[in-house]
Amino acid sequence: MGVFAEVARPAILTAGRSDRLRRTAERVPATRRVVHRFVAGETVTAALDAVACLRASGRLVSIDHLGEDVTDADTADTNTEIYLALLDALAARGDAPEATDTARPLEVSLKLSALGQALPRDGEKIALENAHTICERARRTGALVTVDAEDHTTTDSTLSVVRDLRAEFGWVGVALQAYLRRTYGDCVQFAVGGARVRLCKGAYDEPAALAFRHRDDITDSYLRCLKVLMAGDGYPMVASHDPAIIAAAAGIAAETHREVHDFEYQMLYGIRDAEQRRLAAAGNQVRVYVPFGTQWYGYFLRRIAERPANAKFFLRALTERRE
Repeated sequence: MGVFAEVARPAILTAGRSDRLRRTAERVPATRRVVHRFVAGETVTAALDAVACLRASGRLVSIDHLGEDVTDADTADTNTEIYLALLDALAARGDAPEATDTARPLEVSLKLSALGQALPRDGEKIALENAHTICERARRTGALVTVDAEDHTTTDSTLSVVRDLRAEFGWVGVALQAYLRRTYGDCVQFAVGGARVRLCKGAYDEPAALAFRHRDDITDSYLRCLKVLMAGDGYPMVASHDPAIIAAAAGIAAETHREVHDFEYQMLYGIRDAEQRRLAAAGNQVRVYVPFGTQWYGYFLRRIAERPANAKFFLRALTERRE
């Protein structure tokens, strides 16, 4: 697997869970400068500025207010209110939704643990209620909603909430992580149900009993899952920066008789921007995942852990002298 995958990646992910290191990083100006490569800013206004640039280049967007593992109901309520304000602000932009329930230009992404899922009492119920409130506002403003994936301990609860939401809001999407051994079966179920599914590789340090850990095994699992989604009744969202997966997706789409409007590519804000533009210019639907907010530390460390190139960029930027 290499030194990065065996040693560096687990260490980086462990650092991402450290409150002490988080507090230190948040005080270092150089770190905050580099974070803007991957995070649009800390406010709704900053997120809207990023959205405007991406939409001007023909790309779709999915906006995530950063935060997870909330341990008090007040913070969960605050995060919900921020999403409502974001949706109202997006509606005020006048970016009209598409006629379909799959490829509308504007979407918000929700982490249920930011909405109360991890609360010790009635966490799943509280998260469902908050997510339902956000979906109601999204329906009125013409935006989509996708529920993000988190670590494996939340998967059953998250998929239960998604199924409840989809009973009323059929356009609610779900993120599935291909490195989890269970995901092929989850893809089968959601593909049959006609769901919007964001398929990503996975960004948490999971045990080998539950997840594939070798890069080639993860890629193989991703492609098996993608074939299920492309052959199903839903709307696949190919969330990957891997050139092999991007190249394979077009071929799988052709084999399953999908046109370019029947699926989309998704990439993260600040990563492979030129490739995003190339795919969009070629007529593909490309959605960019745009995170914003003050709770950027855990998200940022997961991006660094995903690819050696990201880690090299971070170290290089920290050592560069400012003009």
